[in-house]
Amino acid sequence: MIEKIFTRLEEIYPETVRFRRDLHMHPEISFQEVVTPQKIARFLIDLGIEVRTAVGGRGVVGILRGGKPGKRVALRADFDALPIQDEKDVSYKSTISGAMHACGHDVHTAALLSVAKVLSEVKEHISGEVVFIHQHAEELTPGGAKAMIEDGCLDDVDVIYGAHVMSHMPVGEVGICSGAFSTAADEFEIEIHGKGGHGSEPHITVDPIVAGCQLVMNLQQIVSRRVDPQKSAVLTVGSFNGGQAPNVIPDSVKIRGTVRTFDEDIRDLMEASIGKVTKAVCDSADAEYDYTFLRDAPSMWNDPDETSRVEAVAKTVVDSEKVNRIAPMMGSEDFSYYQQKVKGCYFLVGGKNPEINAVYPHHHPKFDVDEQAMITIGKVFIATVLDYLSKEAE
Repeated sequence: MIEKIFTRLEEIYPETVRFRRDLHMHPEISFQEVVTPQKIARFLIDLGIEVRTAVGGRGVVGILRGGKPGKRVALRADFDALPIQDEKDVSYKSTISGAMHACGHDVHTAALLSVAKVLSEVKEHISGEVVFIHQHAEELTPGGAKAMIEDGCLDDVDVIYGAHVMSHMPVGEVGICSGAFSTAADEFEIEIHGKGGHGSEPHITVDPIVAGCQLVMNLQQIVSRRVDPQKSAVLTVGSFNGGQAPNVIPDSVKIRGTVRTFDEDIRDLMEASIGKVTKAVCDSADAEYDYTFLRDAPSMWNDPDETSRVEAVAKTVVDSEKVNRIAPMMGSEDFSYYQQKVKGCYFLVGGKNPEINAVYPHHHPKFDVDEQAMITIGKVFIATVLDYLSKEAE
């Protein structure tokens, strides 16, 4: 049966491409998705799939009920775009100024819809149910995953799988990682309040710029001197703003940065240590401060058994040498919230193809991928779902 399903997936590939390109031409950024979820819901309804809309705000959930009883498997795709100007020279370039699909979420959505279509055509042969989770707002904190879970998208789900196309991986490849697969990506903001004055009389001021510079340097010692060297963390200051004139000491400066960690205990350590270092520096300078640590999604954790399942299945879908174990990512993904509730696996699929200029990194104005990646995603999803449901039914 699976070969017939794969053949059908390839037959509808032109339709999948059209849907992806329509999304690419009409992107909607996080928490502003209105038309995109309507298109997704309409597609699923036309397939005869049970559909819930406005899940967790703007999410869409479709439920395909097989002809035989069994477990419930969820597949997830995100559909939000980014506030970036599209600079590609292609016929499907974004028509919305300042917005584009620069991370591949349009690819994920179209691929998952193609899976829904071909599985709906053989639903009488499926033992169990397939839940299609189409998520809004993956790119912003807090993302859509948590709200969709709270609204019941994972009710009675036994296992979940997700995929992400990657522009640095050659098209046709599949990347697998067991255990911790991504970092938590938290943000911090520190505002130092001093006492402004004339640049020629620093002795009667409290200079927040000097204190801020000392703080930035001292923050860099947290990872090297407080974190267990057998574990890992990243602390980066990406923004330092204060003052407007060369001869004026400002009243305040604002410092913002990101923290990446895999372990929750290191995450807690980083949050507490930033606060301690900030207090020490500001106390020594007689300055006041405000400190905020904003937690994003936790680290993704791929269940070892489900990772092995995806790996084995992927080797039957593509050439086995194109399925590789890869290192964890330093990026963040709110798919981790689903994995806190049910076991699952998140894998990567290659989309790089220099022949069509699909070589730019994610979040780049010229980002694009080879659309054949949608076939790879679709086949791995389908084969994994059928493998799980058939073996659980035994």
